[in-house]
Amino acid sequence: MAQAQRIAGGSIALGLVVLGLKAAAWAVTGSAALFSDAAESVVNVAAAGIAFGALRLADRPADANHPYGHDKAEFFAAVIEGVLIILAAVLIFNHAWDVYRHPQPLGAPLLGLALNALSTVFNAVWAWVLLREGRMLRSAALRADGQHLLSDVVTSMGILIGVALVFQTGLPWLDPALAAATAAYIIYAGIHVIRESVGGLMDAAPAEEIIDSVRRLVGESASGALEAHDLRMRQAGRHIFLEFHLVVPAAMTVADAHDICDRIEAALKSEVPHLLMSIHVEPEGKAKHQGVIVL
Repeated sequence: MAQAQRIAGGSIALGLVVLGLKAAAWAVTGSAALFSDAAESVVNVAAAGIAFGALRLADRPADANHPYGHDKAEFFAAVIEGVLIILAAVLIFNHAWDVYRHPQPLGAPLLGLALNALSTVFNAVWAWVLLREGRMLRSAALRADGQHLLSDVVTSMGILIGVALVFQTGLPWLDPALAAATAAYIIYAGIHVIRESVGGLMDAAPAEEIIDSVRRLVGESASGALEAHDLRMRQAGRHIFLEFHLVVPAAMTVADAHDICDRIEAALKSEVPHLLMSIHVEPEGKAKHQGVIVL
């Protein structure tokens, strides 16, 4: 998880740079739409800080009070990030309404657009890094941060086009309207982040391809057993928890059954990192004739 923490630290540094660029773009133009982009960047910095703290907490080893570790801290961080995104949208709505009632001409739009475009390029590159590393490290915090940045990139591109239209058409109402539309999209992104994170807090199963891979490996590596049933999996941060019942011939010795379990564990851990499993061995009279049939 040290790598995830380094990436989260990089998000804080980049977020501050992007915030400076977007704040400058708003300052030189006075655009409500560019204000909305800068406001979301404030959330980006706060969210990156929360993700960094959550990753440090999740990396703590299991203890007496938390025997399964602290990995779910990432999901709490992602929920908090989703709430911050929605609060930023409320702030943007309020500012857009104020600008609509008291319109002001845009100042230095070309400089503002250039600064905003540069910050958008930075965010696009880093969002790609966060989503890629989040998938590889199975980090809910990094994925949430990447999804948030990706939504920021989409809104920034729309804002760039919209502010350019305001400058070309001279229609002042377009600016707050664009800011309000941006806020609506940000709310949608925030709800999506919260919904995905709540799934982790509720012990949702891992991705379907991981489940299929586990079932295949159990069937291929449990030679000597008869079947595996009641297979259940849940994901907490980077860890995946697996439990199932393994049916063996009634006359098999404990030592032989244990050897089969060791073989299954070795096969699974070689392809599914951070897998924690519990296998309950049963005699053949407990077979259910369903689940994973041993090859």
